[in-house]
Amino acid sequence: MRDWLARLVDRIRGAAGVDRSDAAIVRRLRARGVRIGEDCRIYSTEFSTEPYLVTIGDGVGIAGGVKFLTHDGAARLRKARRPGIQLLGPISIGADSFIGENAILLPGTSIGRDCIVVAGSVVRGPIPDNSLVMGNPAKVVGRASLFLDRLERNPNALDTFGMPEATRRATILRHFGLENPS
Repeated sequence: MRDWLARLVDRIRGAAGVDRSDAAIVRRLRARGVRIGEDCRIYSTEFSTEPYLVTIGDGVGIAGGVKFLTHDGAARLRKARRPGIQLLGPISIGADSFIGENAILLPGTSIGRDCIVVAGSVVRGPIPDNSLVMGNPAKVVGRASLFLDRLERNPNALDTFGMPEATRRATILRHFGLENPS
């Protein structure tokens, strides 16, 4: 069922014959040297020119548009003194963490286990386990576990993942009072 659904999503999203599923992205990234744990969902392919400096733990989710920058291009400004200079740094993400849409992870970033990086954040340096991180520059603003507890209690948290699309759509529209009048 999961493979059928992934193929359907690919057909809807992109060009025929190009596998754009998260499983295909994971395969391609591993082939480029990214170390990726098990059961990850990755929807970004922005892994800089040194993808082999990136390590992703088990159960990590990475939304679309996330950028992994393993080098700092500003080093080029010293090319007159040091023509070959590059400032590089590995990036690691601990198990069971989530990186939100369009976040940017800078060289030398190490994100702990069970963390959430909010969409659009720009992250550099060490982030402790169980952190909720947001902003530019990103700062720890709370504990991810507390955020997830609140998320579960939110009246708009619906159990629709994995439903057939027609059922999912009807459930969501009904919840928000947006059903089509018949």
